[in-house]
Amino acid sequence: MMKNPELKRALASATKAARTAGALMRKNLHLVKKINEEHQHDIKLELDVRCQKVIEKQLLRDFPASAILGEEGVSGSATASARWVVDPIDGTVNYAHGLPHACVSIALQVRADQPARDCFDGVFRSVVGVVYDPFTDEMFTAIAGQPARLNGRIIKVSQRAKLEQSVVSLGFSKSKRVLEQMLPAFARLTNRVRKIRIMGAAALSLVYVAAGRMDAYVESSLRLWDIAAGGLILECAGGEFLREPIKADHYYRMVASNGLVGRKMARLL
Repeated sequence: MMKNPELKRALASATKAARTAGALMRKNLHLVKKINEEHQHDIKLELDVRCQKVIEKQLLRDFPASAILGEEGVSGSATASARWVVDPIDGTVNYAHGLPHACVSIALQVRADQPARDCFDGVFRSVVGVVYDPFTDEMFTAIAGQPARLNGRIIKVSQRAKLEQSVVSLGFSKSKRVLEQMLPAFARLTNRVRKIRIMGAAALSLVYVAAGRMDAYVESSLRLWDIAAGGLILECAGGEFLREPIKADHYYRMVASNGLVGRKMARLL
């Protein structure tokens, strides 16, 4: 396990990398974007690749023995004791359409001594999390076992315990199968909660729950890089991050909440 000074150094490296990628996102928000791949419910941009490269450059310069697991590819040794989990642009469809609701998500994970159910991929635990919104200049950060912070200020989840008072974020993923699964959930929840929001950026939805802006976030098919950083930040803010793997290639289903409404929602869904 990394010691606190090393974790602080990792946090500084990740925040610097996130700001560099975020500057590229701001610069290109209203410009024509090159699309590398396009599907009905998803877009992959050339800028995704460019942002991941600048993030990797910073992280591997500071931590050359670590590995990178990112939406835009992997690098380093699969047996490394630490890996960075990177989503260079979370909310790419928003961003591609000029909607300024997207972020950079970076987590540092370390290999556990032995496999455990609460570990990602059975063996990795998140120890540093950074989610940066370059359009609001909001930097959400956490080190495992320490308070979550927003621009250096400690944040906490909300204390709302009633579903009818809760604002809930839903995600509908990208596949037809998952979309069809989530529509009944939407129908069940819409008359039970105060408001439903479909934000389109998983990491931001997680940290919004961490900051008390929303009370829960539910999605049934997410990739590891969507949730690794935001999930840690949520837990460090006092929230509950319930997730389980659903198939290979780092897919998870998830109910994230303030710890007061999440299990009620899980039973309802």
